[in-house]
Amino acid sequence: MKKNSLKIICLLFAVAAFAQQPKSKKEFTTNGKKVTVYTTAENSKLRLTSTDNVTFSAAKQPLETETSVFVEPAKTFQTFMGIGGAITDASAEIFAKLSKEKQAEFLNAYYDQQKGIGYSLLRTTIQSSDFSSGSYSYIEEGDKDLKTFSIDHDRQYRIPLIKQAIQKAGGKLTTYVAPWSPNAFMKSNKNVLKGGTLLPEYYQTWANFYAKFIKAYEKEGIPIWGTSTQNEPMAVQTWESCIYTAEAERDFIKNYLGPTLKKENLGDKKIIVWDHNRDLMNYRANVIYSDPEASKYVWGMGFHWYETWSGGAPMFDNVAKVNEAYPNKKLMFTEGCIEKFDASKYQFWGNAERYGINMINDFNNGTVAWTDWNILLDQNGGPNHVGNFCFAPIHADTTTGELIYTPSYYYIGHFSKFIRLNAVRVSTSTSRSALLSTSFLNTDGTMATIVMNQSANEYTYNLIIGAEKAVVKIPPRAIQTLVY
Repeated sequence: MKKNSLKIICLLFAVAAFAQQPKSKKEFTTNGKKVTVYTTAENSKLRLTSTDNVTFSAAKQPLETETSVFVEPAKTFQTFMGIGGAITDASAEIFAKLSKEKQAEFLNAYYDQQKGIGYSLLRTTIQSSDFSSGSYSYIEEGDKDLKTFSIDHDRQYRIPLIKQAIQKAGGKLTTYVAPWSPNAFMKSNKNVLKGGTLLPEYYQTWANFYAKFIKAYEKEGIPIWGTSTQNEPMAVQTWESCIYTAEAERDFIKNYLGPTLKKENLGDKKIIVWDHNRDLMNYRANVIYSDPEASKYVWGMGFHWYETWSGGAPMFDNVAKVNEAYPNKKLMFTEGCIEKFDASKYQFWGNAERYGINMINDFNNGTVAWTDWNILLDQNGGPNHVGNFCFAPIHADTTTGELIYTPSYYYIGHFSKFIRLNAVRVSTSTSRSALLSTSFLNTDGTMATIVMNQSANEYTYNLIIGAEKAVVKIPPRAIQTLVY
């Protein structure tokens, strides 16, 4: 009897130990799968169009003369947290001018995953930016105690649009915010425009301002995921701007913003540093992340794509190097748009390709989220109170009431429609420089591989995963998403 009891006890221990073993991750397989191909191409009517269904067959060593895209599902990297755009005052003001039918079409276009491209991320501003009809503040000038704080300005246009966007996105839209400038009385140049710095005696007042803004928006039913310290902190702009050196941003976060958010029970709100171009991002990371007291408050780094203002190429390697040096910090693309609006270039394909090139490279270098700038502008590339007119993926002609979809909208959609929240990036490479590619494995087990053809030539390429391949044709100047 004792022997049997001992056997039973041992058996129970073995079962319990087995139950506690971590479940092995289910391996991705191409067995029984077909590849659905969606294509957008220049000089065609193809716009996120389902163009092919391809089956897998046995693969062997490809020849040098063949073109191939290689996907290795066993090698995974960062977890995806969203793609979206900014709801600025300009976007909200133009949206309000649309007919109810066009408003519904617009919301579907961005935020409905079936009818549109399924945006899951949203950026908005704390106070005014250049893409507002004018400068404004939530407090009366000189109110250092913030007794007059009110977001009534935003209740006219911006808050209603944000609420509709959240609703159309299924009730959840990861929303983060950024200030363009403190109030004039808080700054060295006594002006919200043209740079200047935050005066040390107002560091606490300005930190309190973030907390008040976040609480006010959350009271409106708009959950705030996080905030950046400052939009473009090294640019003296003709519009709302404020300069922070890396050391100043470090100290403001360490001594004021981080502790204040924590004290106000907002310690779960993520703080994004830098929020500027790729050129100086490594220095900013080195200074802030090397200070443990500042770094503990920081979720990660935001960056923009405008480093090309100096005439050079996009500096994608800097993103990779920050990721390599600080793998425990996240990377988020926080703003990009096509500058210098010109209505004759609504359908200029190079604008869309700029999005494709940047998105693929940024994701392949470790970026977890990607945010476009204005989601909507008018037929003049505004409104903008300093004449800094730009492109958006969708424009509204307020004289006709029509929406104008640019190729950029569709290129972004090749990512945002098919890569879903919590997908993981998978190792992907190509055998031809004309083709760019990235892949994400969704939580439902489907893979989305994006392939972009930058050249004027049609390519037939092998999609090779392990011992299987599918053969796909991509038109010139095109982008495809392969779902399998």
